[in-house]
Amino acid sequence: MSVASCTIAGGHHPHHDNLTSHSVSNFSSTSSSCYHRCNFPIMIRSISTVRPLSFILNRNSVAAAVSSSSSTRNISSSTSNDSGFTWDDVFQISQQRNVSSDLSGFFQKIKSCNRGREMRSDFIPFVIEDQIVGYVHNGFLDHLSKFKDVFTYIKGDSYGSQSGHVTLQSALKTPEHRTEALGNVVKCLGEEVIPGIRNELYPVTSSYGEQVYFSLERAAAPYFGINAYGVHMCGYVEKDGEKYMWIGKRSEMKQTYPGMLDHLVAGGMPHGISPGDNLVKECEEEAGIPSSISSRAIPVGVVSYMDIEGYRFKRDVLFCYDLKLPETFVPNNQDGEVGSFKLLPVTLVADVIRNTNFFKANCNLVIIDFLFRHGFIKPEEVGYLKLLQSLRSGDCS
Repeated sequence: MSVASCTIAGGHHPHHDNLTSHSVSNFSSTSSSCYHRCNFPIMIRSISTVRPLSFILNRNSVAAAVSSSSSTRNISSSTSNDSGFTWDDVFQISQQRNVSSDLSGFFQKIKSCNRGREMRSDFIPFVIEDQIVGYVHNGFLDHLSKFKDVFTYIKGDSYGSQSGHVTLQSALKTPEHRTEALGNVVKCLGEEVIPGIRNELYPVTSSYGEQVYFSLERAAAPYFGINAYGVHMCGYVEKDGEKYMWIGKRSEMKQTYPGMLDHLVAGGMPHGISPGDNLVKECEEEAGIPSSISSRAIPVGVVSYMDIEGYRFKRDVLFCYDLKLPETFVPNNQDGEVGSFKLLPVTLVADVIRNTNFFKANCNLVIIDFLFRHGFIKPEEVGYLKLLQSLRSGDCS
């Protein structure tokens, strides 16, 4: 469904003026028929060896990682995000003549996760109990205006925005009532407006660890611009002085990024679980890693980004973990979300990131952070500090 973008300037929005003649646009004057049609319960799922940056590969290491390869497809840095590649294509990246060896490919991947900053003014604050919990696009308000029992648009200069802000009706006082109301809104809007609905709830807070005002469908999080958190883990092995990383190729049946590459384990942070416990759960589901091993994962910091595309404002913070695995361990996907795994030299993984778009976008940031921490990117490289800082371009709150 294609919806035209509509920008509020100086607090004026023609569609909103049709809703009210006062400074407060109260959506509750009449009940939305869609809201009442969709008023049913929502389903909830509880959710080193230092190398120069040229990454010259040890050919014996590559040969050990590569099963028989016959593809001769030429992969360039302009490869688009699609799943039309094989493991053979991955193995051949470092053998291509046009493989880059500087930081430019890494910068490009970080930039691709931080698009649309010039569009920030098209979003207004989403406020709950005087706290900004998200940001909503002016055009997306046209969809929300159908739900008069749920949302209120307030004009004027407030919360740092001259175009007003949006909040929930005062009758929705408890997290449970807000969760149910927003769940019904998402179901009414459906896949045409909010694709990828998966009945998994994210907590809505003003910042990490603070009060949870309600929970929201994961697919809807970017449309309300809420802070979303996840756990991402790089699983690696050391053999004969070399470091290798387990890489997964996502199932072709995945709703998002089917067939793309991924590091070993990742998952969003649902309501009611800690990052450490969530990681242990995801390790078992995605890679068959028992808790006796996954509990050894080391938290190593965060990466963050802010990405604007259309009505979507992704404000993501990813808690990063490293797990050194036994040489004998082989991952085994349990939930059907990963098609296959390969153990690749870290140097090859770095070349794939710099020279293709084979990896799921935010996984690039997590692995680049790993490359810094394990000495594969060195301070002597031009742009070292700028690249390091750009891994936390989002709001780490």
